[in-house]
Amino acid sequence: MPEKVVIIGSGPAGWTAAVYAARANLHPLVFEGAFTEANRMQGTLPLGQLALTTEVENWPGMPAGKTREYLKSALPVERQPYWVQANEDQPTHGFNGPELMELNRQQAINFGTRVITDDIVRVDFSRQPFTLYPASGEPVQSLTVIVATGARANWLNLPSEEKYKNRGVSACAVCDGAIPRFRNKPIVVVGGGDSAVEEASYLAQFGSVVYLVHRRDKLRASAVMRQRAESNPKIQLKYNRVVDEVLGNDKDGVTGVRLRATDNGHTEELACAGMFVAIGHTPNTAFLQGQLALDDHGYVKWTTPMRTYTSVEGVFAAGDVADSYYRQACTAAATGCMAALDAERYLAAKGLH
Repeated sequence: MPEKVVIIGSGPAGWTAAVYAARANLHPLVFEGAFTEANRMQGTLPLGQLALTTEVENWPGMPAGKTREYLKSALPVERQPYWVQANEDQPTHGFNGPELMELNRQQAINFGTRVITDDIVRVDFSRQPFTLYPASGEPVQSLTVIVATGARANWLNLPSEEKYKNRGVSACAVCDGAIPRFRNKPIVVVGGGDSAVEEASYLAQFGSVVYLVHRRDKLRASAVMRQRAESNPKIQLKYNRVVDEVLGNDKDGVTGVRLRATDNGHTEELACAGMFVAIGHTPNTAFLQGQLALDDHGYVKWTTPMRTYTSVEGVFAAGDVADSYYRQACTAAATGCMAALDAERYLAAKGLH
């Protein structure tokens, strides 16, 4: 018998879809991804991008508090992050990202969601039931599929950048910009497109100055966004520069960056509390291999307004894999809910549920 719904991905969209599907008695099966070195290197380990984050301040209903006590009662011991048992300091302004995702996962399991820790490497959406091919194990067939594989940030691929991720290095200003370490401190943003200007403009609310570092002599951003950057007194443009190294120490995290001029090779150091990389995202859609319609940037296309429908009937998409605009945990969770409801109603209309 084919599954009623298989969910590919394990971020906020995937687990929210699983909660709704499980409560609707669809008995969802989630492929959460595999713990491989390849996934670690490209930032696609199970639990999504929030598992790579420290403090999460903008998830509704999760203020700072004695959350570790709740985690000990809500999660089995083997799923509790090591710092919970070690009683390390809790976030002061929000909630810890990996902990939040563990709770999302456990909530889905509590309702009967089944989980396989493996990657889906190929799909066949050409006929019903759909066939999914894991990296290991036998193919799985399903009447509906929810694609919730997310998108990963593009990075500079510097060893020092990797060292200070979540300790001053980030790829999401809205996620991290308001935390105390950046307030009234210099901040560096790397990039030259609209997203980079948006990040810099947002961070200018919190930092003492924002250095916008771009490798060319002119921003790639649209004219309106360029004017916004140039007219903001708190944004200083650093043209013809690339980041050579992120500077810091174990105690403080990021303390500065070293820039190298692209025209003459000269270097300079900027003191800063953090570096935000805004050079785009890559949606995790390579495994689809042309089975779904994608936009020009590789994101899954939603084919109907206010629905999670894709180009294949019975296949739905949720979260950042189909959202290049908002890219927030709560918006991903919202579309996960929508996808599960869409799948349930599709099955009911077909007399399959």
